[in-house]
This record gives sequence, structure tokens and C-alpha cells, in this order.
Amino acid sequence: MAADQIRGWEFQDGAKDWRVLSTAGVGAWFGAASHRDGVALLRRIIELRADDQVAGSLQPNVDIRGVGVQVRIPIPSSGRWTTADLALAQGISAAARALALTADPSVLQDMEWGIDTEDRARLAPFWQTLLGYEDTEHDDLLDPLRRDPRVWFYPATPRPLRDRVHLDVSVPAEVAEQRVAAARNLGGKGDWAPTDGRLLLTDAEGNEVDYVPARGLDEGPETADWWLPFGGMVFYPTTDFEQSVDLADGVARVADDVGLSLMIDLRSAGVMIDTGKDRWEDDRFPVAARRVQHLARSLGLTADPTRLRFVQVCIDAVDVSSVREFWRAVLGYRSDPREYVTDIYDPRRLNRPMIFQAMDPSDTARREQRNRIHLDLYVPDDQVAARRQAALAAGGHYTRGDGGTIADPEGNEVDIGKAIADPPPTP
Repeated sequence: MAADQIRGWEFQDGAKDWRVLSTAGVGAWFGAASHRDGVALLRRIIELRADDQVAGSLQPNVDIRGVGVQVRIPIPSSGRWTTADLALAQGISAAARALALTADPSVLQDMEWGIDTEDRARLAPFWQTLLGYEDTEHDDLLDPLRRDPRVWFYPATPRPLRDRVHLDVSVPAEVAEQRVAAARNLGGKGDWAPTDGRLLLTDAEGNEVDYVPARGLDEGPETADWWLPFGGMVFYPTTDFEQSVDLADGVARVADDVGLSLMIDLRSAGVMIDTGKDRWEDDRFPVAARRVQHLARSLGLTADPTRLRFVQVCIDAVDVSSVREFWRAVLGYRSDPREYVTDIYDPRRLNRPMIFQAMDPSDTARREQRNRIHLDLYVPDDQVAARRQAALAAGGHYTRGDGGTIADPEGNEVDIGKAIADPPPTP
């Protein structure tokens, strides 16, 4: 018997730990004391998926961290979840409680990038190629692994000056060479910088991306699977969820034993293992990398470097301190304590970092031009008001009288909203 379709608000009413979030699906966060505690929940999910009540539900996307586990149930192709998806969510919550994992829906959020353009058809192939994303029937671009932000396009009149927002992207060198060559055939312009090996590439309307070819981890054949796109990363395709859990279990043990926090992300295609930005520099990483590679190969797995990608947003600002503080408050991030960087980062490493660069105060024309690239932030419906208030308290202001878009102290914009429709009014 086919499961009945349900709306987002019905899902949240039936599963109080879960929240609907844009294209990422419906998700939950459960705090934990170790990577292995998160893997214990994975074992319960295997058991739950064998139950007839959840037949037809999609494999969850699961992100294991040293401090907890995030679970996302993807949106079915029909565009609506079903009672089978709800039963799976309820079962996961019950299993988490039995394991003494603590639900906290306020943690959940999704960042998206919007690009204003006069010609979506001209720009989308460029960005799809460089990012390695999928095009969709809704005219947006999605990361196939649903780890990195969605990109969408909005029709707008031309704004010819250089934007104050750009993206940094890093992929393995062999992948970068192929994608850059393809992007040049799609209107991309730019040359490799001989000093640092990176490419400042622009699309047909001048939007910029710093494209950085990553090198491998130079620690001998025992770590040959690993690459360094701003962090240590490796992806292992798997045959099924059970094999992914077996790999994640072993990686979690390595991380806890070594004392190095790792990002262990399970998807239908396999498992991504990631240190996060710059954390490959930790002396414990080479030890962990060797043990993880040995484990994966003992399971018969082969790494796929084409799946690797690091992305971050970079904002040019005159007053870096005030702009940085605005975005830290909006995103619920922390400031990187290192004095020589301007990074802010997600304390749970669930979302991508952001950096800030100083710009010339005299470049008033560029400062006054509205950016073509802007950010959308989706948070749980019960968190929208508080997050908007945090943005205003950090120096932001509404750009319109209807309380929609918020600009930071220098005009860089963000839309903070929810991805769930309100329930019908009670008669």
C-alpha cells in the first residue's frame, strides 16, 4: 500500500525534533559526546529502514561530527514527503532518545547563493561546470551530494562594476584543469596566477570565482587517496547504506582514538571524510589519514577525487570588523581565533566558512552598486524572527519597508526565511 503524502507543517507536527529546510529536505540535529555515539544512531537507522512502515522512504543524508549527528530526509521526486518518511523520522528520534542523544532543532540551517543576471542561460552552464553541480528542472544548480549550497539565478538589469562578493572554490588539480578548460568555452575569462597557482575566473557578466587546484597529501602511498582542497578530504563510493555505515564506524573510531574531529558525511553515493578548512595542518591528521585509507581499502573501496570540492564565500569590505560581526551573528558562526585570518565558521562544521577582504574606501562607485551575488539563509520557522533580530542588532537594516531583505553595514544582502508553508487557519 502506497504511503500517503503529507505537507511540511504536518511533518513537523508529527515529528517535533525535525524541521523543513529548503532543498536539503527535513532535518534533525542530535548532540553527542563523540563520533562513535553518532555512528550508534546509524546502526539504529539500518534497523528502522528494514521496517515495512518506512518502505519507500529515501536513504537519509547523515553528517557525523564529534559533537553530534545531523540527519536529513531528502525531498522525494514527487515534491512531498509521505507517512513513510514521517515514520522514519519518528523512529530516528526515538532511537536517539534511547541513546541519550539530545535533539536541538535550532542548530539547523541552509545557506544558498543567488546570482542576479540578465541571462540565466548564459551563466548557469559556467557555474554548473566549475562547481560540478547538477542542473534541475527548477532552473537552479544543486550539489549532487547535497553538502554545498544551492545556486539559483534571478533576472535583473545589468550591473557592470566588480562585485563585492565572490566565491573561493578548490578541487583536485586534475579536476580543476578539466573544468577550467570547459568553463573557458562557456564564456569564462582568466589566467593562472604564477605565484600561487590559483585562477581568478569571471563569468560572462563579471562574477568572480577564485579557483584553486588542490594537491594531494604528500605523505607516501599510505595516504595517496587524500587531497587538500583547503582541508584534508577523501570520498569513497559505496554499494549501499550498510557499507557506508561500516566505513563510517571505522572512521569514527579512528577520529576518537586519535583525538581529531572529522566530518563524516554519508550519502547514497558513498562517504565523504573531511577535516574542514585548514585542519589538515594538525599533527594528528597524517596518522588519521593513513588509518582511514587502510580501513577503506580493506573494505574493497576505491577513492573518487572527482567528488571533492571546497567552497567559501568571500566579501570585500572597508570596515572588515563590523561586516564580519554582522555575518557572524546572522549565521550563528564563530570567529576564527587566528590573528592573521578573517574567517568565521560554523562551530559544528555543518555549513561552509566565510572570509573577508579589505577593499579601497575610495572606490565609492563599486561600494554603491548593489551586488549581483547575495545569500539566502533558511532557518527553522520558529527561529526566523530571532535570527532577523540578531542581524539588525549587529548593524543590519531592511532594504525595503516590508521587512524582507536585510543588508549588512556596507550593503551586502541576505534574505533570512523559512522553507515551510504555514498551516491552514483553525476554523
